[in-house]
Amino acid sequence: MDRSSSAKNASTKNASPADASPRRSSAAGGWGALKSCGRHLLGSRAPLSGARALLSANQPDGFDCPGCAWGDPEHGSSFEFCENGVKAVSWEATDKRTPPAFFARHTVTELRGWSDHALEGQGRLTEPMRYDAASDRYLPVAWETAFAEIGETLRGLGHPDEAEFYTSGRASNEAAYLYQLFARLYGTNNFPDCSNMCHEASGIALQAAIGAGKGTVLLEDFEKADAIFVVGQNPGTNHPRMLGDLRRAAERGARVVVLNPVRERGLERFADPQNTVEMLRGASRPIASHYLQPRLGGDMAAFRGIAKVVLARDAAEVAAGRPSLLDHAFLNQHAAGLPAYRAAVEATPWDAILDQSGLTRAEIEAAAEVYLGAESVVATWAMGVTQHRHSVATIREIANVMFLRGQIGRPGTGLCPVRGHSNVQGDRTVGINERPPAAFLDALEARFGFEAPRGHGHNVLAAIRAMLDGSAKAFIGLGGNFARATPDSAAVARALAGCRLTVHVATKLNHSHLLPGRVAYVLPCLGRTEIDRNSRGRTQIVTVEDSMSMVHGSGGINRPASPHLRSEIGIIAGIAAATVGSERVDWAALADDYDLIRDLIADTIPGFSRFNERVRRPRGFKLRNLAAERVFETPEARATFSADPLPAVTEHQRAAGSADTFVLQTFRSHDQYNTTIYGLDDRYRGVYGERRVVFAHPDDLAALRERAGERVDLVCAHEDGVERVAEDFRLVPFDMPRGSLAGYYPELNVLVPLASFGEHSDTPTSKSVLVRVRERAPAP
Repeated sequence: MDRSSSAKNASTKNASPADASPRRSSAAGGWGALKSCGRHLLGSRAPLSGARALLSANQPDGFDCPGCAWGDPEHGSSFEFCENGVKAVSWEATDKRTPPAFFARHTVTELRGWSDHALEGQGRLTEPMRYDAASDRYLPVAWETAFAEIGETLRGLGHPDEAEFYTSGRASNEAAYLYQLFARLYGTNNFPDCSNMCHEASGIALQAAIGAGKGTVLLEDFEKADAIFVVGQNPGTNHPRMLGDLRRAAERGARVVVLNPVRERGLERFADPQNTVEMLRGASRPIASHYLQPRLGGDMAAFRGIAKVVLARDAAEVAAGRPSLLDHAFLNQHAAGLPAYRAAVEATPWDAILDQSGLTRAEIEAAAEVYLGAESVVATWAMGVTQHRHSVATIREIANVMFLRGQIGRPGTGLCPVRGHSNVQGDRTVGINERPPAAFLDALEARFGFEAPRGHGHNVLAAIRAMLDGSAKAFIGLGGNFARATPDSAAVARALAGCRLTVHVATKLNHSHLLPGRVAYVLPCLGRTEIDRNSRGRTQIVTVEDSMSMVHGSGGINRPASPHLRSEIGIIAGIAAATVGSERVDWAALADDYDLIRDLIADTIPGFSRFNERVRRPRGFKLRNLAAERVFETPEARATFSADPLPAVTEHQRAAGSADTFVLQTFRSHDQYNTTIYGLDDRYRGVYGERRVVFAHPDDLAALRERAGERVDLVCAHEDGVERVAEDFRLVPFDMPRGSLAGYYPELNVLVPLASFGEHSDTPTSKSVLVRVRERAPAP
């Protein structure tokens, strides 16, 4: 079977056979979303408290949804939550518990055989636990005992760089700031962070292009844009509230151009569950005006093609004596590098663009016409763009196209990376950065009177390598599920289990906790929805920053799941005091009054002046983004074009011509958020009750079934001498490009090699993994 491409057959490769996507007749949202919400609330065994909590989700006096980082509207409403928000809140507000008696019944070895869904389905952790190797069980331990032993172990390491301080994007600004302060006082910049595995490429590319590693848009820009390019993301599953903004844009006439290899229902049609009339009629509204399905890793070529059309059309207009199509006022006053970029575009042949993108020239020209016909354009993307070798170059190319017509720094325009975890952007803002800016370290030194470590620390991949080779001996995890979020699962399991110390701050049990080091603790914390009171009985709030750089407060309303829980801030403070002492920082005082932490943030980080006052305003405040004002803090003091060539070869081109080699992307199911598995269904893709499935184009699937059967094993084709196998997956037809496969993480993370990562970003290439499909071995 030869899957090599050409412009001639590109349109047939991406055809939509009738059986490609099961149950495609209904829209995203609608009654299916409402039924799912009810099912998850009931499944929590606390439906009334869960429903009551939802009324406070994303409200000025409530808590920030523990799900995604999509922004909250200025005007607001009584219902600022989505199906994913219901799942996240009911997951946290459950009445189920995982007390010490549970651990007394089950060994760690036994629990390793449980699924992610089964582990977290046991409910909330209730007491701090310490691993006992003799019995292979976790046993309850007093908080102060835990802090003392953790501190003693950290102080006993040969060097501070032997410890890794991992952060999940759900940590609040206050917790993250305290965490980085503790680790830097301890003496290291080792801050592996979940952002290293998702939007690291966005930050690096945008910093180089516009001088700011964040997006430039507000929600209001989606209300004013004439065209929105939605690239490499699936809002219907990953950030459903975005669908409402896209639909409203489409309803008022904006063109929505989608570039996504997989045809996702949520990007086609959406029924708003909060629209009573629409629900009664069973109606829905279209979203995408154009739906392009590039090959995995083909987005850079697609945007290079758009640029080629735009520049050619502009040259023709100028030659004919008509006005230029480019925004020369912007280009002359605010941009640098256009001549080199124009030369790079002209030197890129159409054959290379069509081969790498997998699109037809007509499709690319249609997208370019939308761009040219719009006064105001927003470009938005997610991990479908960021998890490839050439992701930084791809995002630079998206920015290049936007610069041509000045589509930044005006109402209805801008660059919008859509981040996942609810505060992953805020954590970076307040110092979770293995390569901290010198100005930030200077501010810490001036405020706290110590010499901060200046050497670059470890990101996620460097931390894993360090644990594997023994140069890192301790792992502290502030939330998350490191073992299941990271690539090369078997290697990561060895890395964690080989540590002298592992500590996990968590709300529920997960697989990372089942890979204990020599000394191992699981420390249960309050959730975002729960009331956090200090010693004086005062209810405390924390803050988060969304994808639009809005900072707002979050205060829980539910009773804590256990009287033994402590806040993330309280746990960090306890470990810090036991490790570095309280001479320079009064950790106990900070843990008892989060206003004091916010004062420290205001003292050391630009943009947070009068933090405590401003965050208590409805909807909080916006951190200034100079690039959104056309002030670009790049070396050239201008928006900077990149002249990167297209990749010499993409993974699809490597796999072309082979009957059994494919390019695999991992993604989420609809009953999943990051590594949290809420259920076993993927409603929009027609999968129910299972997760070990792999999606393929129907023509590829037919050939595979004939050769390998209904269930197959996937083998990583990365040539490094390591065998990586994901066993026993059911083949499922879906509308996607030939030569591509897709399936869920974390089950397929075992196939993603540590040695395959993005250029400049070190992000695992989870959206472009070369794999072979082989027949299942007969059962013994």
